[in-house]
Amino acid sequence: MKSSMWTPRTRLIVFMLITASLLNSADRQIVSILKPMLQEDLNWTDADYGHLAAVFQFSAAIALLGTGWLVDRIGWRRANPLGVGSWSIAAIIHSFARTMGEFTLARATLGATEAMGTPTNIKTIAAVFRNEDRSLALGTMSAIGGIAGAILIPLMIPWLALKFGWANTFVVMGALGLIWVAAWYALAPGKGSEHAAHVNPTAADRVRWRDVLSTKGTWAVAGGKVMSDMIYWFLLFWMPDLFNKIFGLSLAQYAVPLAIIHCCGAFGSLFGGWLPRQLMARGMTLNAARKGSLLLAALLVTPIFFVSSVPSYWVATAILGLALGAHQVFSVNIFSLATDVTPSRQVGTVIGIGAFCGNMAGTAILQATGMILTAGIGYGPLLALASVSYLLGFGWVHLLMPKIVAVAPDPELLEP
Repeated sequence: MKSSMWTPRTRLIVFMLITASLLNSADRQIVSILKPMLQEDLNWTDADYGHLAAVFQFSAAIALLGTGWLVDRIGWRRANPLGVGSWSIAAIIHSFARTMGEFTLARATLGATEAMGTPTNIKTIAAVFRNEDRSLALGTMSAIGGIAGAILIPLMIPWLALKFGWANTFVVMGALGLIWVAAWYALAPGKGSEHAAHVNPTAADRVRWRDVLSTKGTWAVAGGKVMSDMIYWFLLFWMPDLFNKIFGLSLAQYAVPLAIIHCCGAFGSLFGGWLPRQLMARGMTLNAARKGSLLLAALLVTPIFFVSSVPSYWVATAILGLALGAHQVFSVNIFSLATDVTPSRQVGTVIGIGAFCGNMAGTAILQATGMILTAGIGYGPLLALASVSYLLGFGWVHLLMPKIVAVAPDPELLEP
């Protein structure tokens, strides 16, 4: 039987996951935060930037088809350092890029290696926490990492770039990831940890694509990820440019609004994990608690339509903060839905498929955004899509899964 939710060992594991996610987010966001500097230094157009963002998403999407299965196969203990180490090296590669072709290769490499992050995190949470604790553990991890990221990333990256140059910024962030890998091997739980579930190799061998792809839960998660992830990636890569173009903010000026927005996202992660747990504690079924949380999140995103027409960038900051917070509520509950309805030995594979679908949608919207802006159309149509996308995602989940019922845990994956 699994141990109580917070033990010294689980705290250590969650701390390591938080710091890994923070490094992942920083490596991913460097190009978007430094877009004005890179655009001026390297003569990029908006279409060029959209192309790089789409390449990152596409390579991550393709890699996710295999990384989820790989995580199930090798286990979370080995997947964590493999993922962080590989994407940290990919981040350092950016420091040598100068041409569009070189940056395209660097972004593709980073996208492919960062694809290890999501399935590894969810697999780890599924392994070390009980079913009823997973959404809160995931939300807590996302919230703490999100708050730290909201404060550190938009403030630290511009400071590093202005002081040491953009190339050295990539080197610093990649080096921090390699230090993390050394810390994991020194501190993380060994194979005999009493707080972690063991993955039996024979169980991993029985993860078959046919079984995963024939399950409605897999496609419910995938559809939810498509409708939510494309908006998340749009915001992540284009918010700095939105503040620059619509409100005329410089690199230094939009650091604080971005930090506030990402803090709102972090609180959304915590709330998204806390809410369904509280609803179930008050007697609500898993189905009602999970779907109620998804619907609330979808409704809270709808005001994003007005961002481009508000009179002040602080009003836009509030609306975008609400939207990103709501996205995190939606995201935490989609990931938790995957652990609700998927046998533990298949969780990594299902998350990989869902993330693949979400990243493919992200690839499309990032490429389209660059083309739309280059054509002079503006952000209006993109914000209109964002305002209804989560409602469509909720409808898809409800259509495929009219009633969510948790699967029984796999006995061979639990320690006696």
